[in-house]
Order: sequence, then structure tokens, then C-alpha cells
Amino acid sequence: MVLVADKQVQERLAELAEALSHAGEALPDLADPAFGALFSRLGGKRVVALGEATHGTSEFYRARAAITRHLIENHGFNIVAVEADWPDAARIDDFVRHCARAPTLRHAFTRFPTWMWRNAEVDDFIRWLHCHNAGLPEQERVEFRGLDVYSLSASIEAVLEYLEANDAEGAREARRRYGCLNPWQEEPERYGHAVMVGRKSSCEEAVVEQLQALLEARLDNLRQDGEAFFDAAQNARIVRAAEQYYRIMYLGSAESWNLRDRHMFDTLQRLLEARGPDARAIVWAHNSHIGNASATSMGWRGEFNIGELCRTAFGNACALVGFGTDRGTVAAADDWGEPMRIKNVRPARPDSYEAAFREARIPVSLTDWGLSGNRALRDVLSQERLGRAIGVIYRPETELASHYYDAVMADQFDAFVWFEETRAVTPLPTGRPHGMPDTYPFGV
Repeated sequence: MVLVADKQVQERLAELAEALSHAGEALPDLADPAFGALFSRLGGKRVVALGEATHGTSEFYRARAAITRHLIENHGFNIVAVEADWPDAARIDDFVRHCARAPTLRHAFTRFPTWMWRNAEVDDFIRWLHCHNAGLPEQERVEFRGLDVYSLSASIEAVLEYLEANDAEGAREARRRYGCLNPWQEEPERYGHAVMVGRKSSCEEAVVEQLQALLEARLDNLRQDGEAFFDAAQNARIVRAAEQYYRIMYLGSAESWNLRDRHMFDTLQRLLEARGPDARAIVWAHNSHIGNASATSMGWRGEFNIGELCRTAFGNACALVGFGTDRGTVAAADDWGEPMRIKNVRPARPDSYEAAFREARIPVSLTDWGLSGNRALRDVLSQERLGRAIGVIYRPETELASHYYDAVMADQFDAFVWFEETRAVTPLPTGRPHGMPDTYPFGV
């Protein structure tokens, strides 16, 4: 029986690899402008979501940067929204849009996993975006925004800073309300556990009150300083979402996952609305966030994600582009909070989509079925197979259980970017060398 099963796996692999070998478009070197130009097919979309199969692969970051540069320069995209905390991204946004607002003293991207955004590949893109925006009127400059929900402490600090500068009485009230969370700001997961076991009352009412109080002043504040108020209101929303996230994270993975992705999608919608009718966004996030969850085992167990919500909200006006690799190195940790290591990525399993791309023998490729309407390829990709997902933690010794999921790629993505062999990102120092300004290393 094992031999029969192995034979079936090999036959299905060969069939899919044959189809991919004919459909795949070989991509030029990442430094070649022709690389980005091949993605002009995305130019008519309102939202383009660019994935990654790991949080620590150089080629994924560099490819997304090349595609994003092309879409910004040639197709009018004006928002880059990434799977990162809002306050950290706000520092970068101030830099790339040449904002006059005083930057916070908080360093950007110093919370685990620091290498995910604090790396040379992101630094190169940020410096390019800074230069690109320099020649544009202020209202036309491209934004760099964070979508994530983890920044409880930094978001509380940002709300208080805004109120102290604009509303002394409001600041006193905010300190009182947020005081409920003060002992837990640096380790909010302890707050969630304390509420779950009954040692602590929920702070939900207080953080909801504070958000409502801030939003009640919306019209006057928007007239006076729309950008600063937008930032403060978003941080108040993050405090509300983060309080709920850490409170429910022990109840089950689906509930906390859905809250997080709903928050990220809502933030994306809010950014598009604030920018106006000409708003067009590019999202950088993991495949597990930007691929349509309903086409994977995630969705089959009750989880949804940004990609599925975008499909529902924007229909054909959005594109979901996955990324993958077979082997190489990756920056990842053994467990949450542990040091980054450069790890070897194992070659993909023969029953995975990644193995089929490997056997197609195109080392770097773009395969497009959803944008081109290639129905024959879509039919072949409609067979259920494994896909691989490596986050900030990589455990190769338990790879099947830890890093593979079931998927139907035809419905998960519209296109797939493939790098057969990849290397780890280059992390930047988390400290500041003697004599360097507070804004090192991003120049913010």
C-alpha cells in the first residue's frame, strides 16, 4: 500500500510540474527593472497583496520592494501597508513622507522579532521611498503604514502624547482609564491570563470608553490637525483591539487569529477611506494572511484572514500574490522570544505545491492563473496539496506538523512568485552605535 501511495504522489507531482513548466514565466534578476515591469498586470487593481512564505527570506523582501517600486512609479499606488505595528511604522512614515511632526523617542522595530522589519532589505526600500517622495507635493506622497495589533504599550503612549499636546483634561481622563492596564503593558499576555483565571477584572470597558471619548471630538480635531488625530484615533483602536486580543488568546487560536486579521483588514480599509477615491494600496504580509483562507485548512477550521476579507470586499479589484521557495537559509528563532538564528530550509515535501514548482525547473518564476484567466492551469492547481509556512519560528525537526497546511492554490492566490533557492535576510543592529543619532538605522 505504501508503494502505491508513493507512486500516486509521484504521478500527481509530475502532472502538476509539467503544467507549471509551461505556464511559468522566467523572471529576470531582482536588480533588473524588467523584474518589476512584469507585474504591470497588477496595475489596474485597487489592492495588491504581496505575500511571503517566511518572515526571514531576503528574496521575498527584495521582490516585494521591486514590484512595489514599479507599481508606485508607473501605476499610481500610494499606500504601502505592512504586517507591522502601527507606532513603529509611523516613525518610518514620518521619514518617508518628510513629515514635520516631532518623531517619538521610541526606536522602531525593537520588539521581537526585530529582524522581520529591521533588516537591510527593508532599509533599502525605505530609503528609496524617502527619495521618491521628496519630489512630490505633500498630498501625493506615498504612505508607509503598519496594520498589526500587538503595540499595546506604544499605542497607549501615543494616545497620551496626543492628548497632552491638545487636551489636558482629556489626557488626565485617558491616564485614569488606561491605568487599568498599566501593570501589564510590557507583558500583556500576563494580563490575558490573569483575566482568564479570575485574578484580574477585564479592562474592556475602560479602553472602549477612551476610544469613544476620542472619537466624539473627531470633527473639531480633524479640522485642526487631521493627520495627528488620525494617528491618535488609530492607536486608541489598537489599544481596544490589543486588550481584547490578549484577553481571548487563551480561549483558542481561531478567535485570536480572526480578531487580529479583522483588525488588520479594518485598518487597511480605514487607510483607503482616509486617502480618498484615488487610494491604492500594496500589502506586505505572510502568505497565511494574504492568501484566501477559505481555500486552506485555516478556513476549514474557522479562521479567516486579510486575503479572504479583501476578496469579499474588493472582488476583482484586488490581487493576491503568494511567494514560495524550496530550500536555502532563513532567519528565524527556535521559539518565541529567543535569539534569531540562520537556519537551513529543508527541501519541500513531494506532496507539496513547492515540490511541483521545484520540479518545473524554472529557478525564478511568476505563475499567473487568476490574472490571466488561464483556466487549464487553474484546474490543475485545484487539487488539494500541502503548502509550507515558516513564520518567525522554524522547527525543521517537526516540519510537517509545524509548517505545512492543506490548500487549494487555485483559490488561495491569483499568482505565485517562486524562488527555488533563497537566503536569509540581513538583520540590522538593534542597538545604536556610539555617536549615531537616535533615528539609526532608518534615518528617521
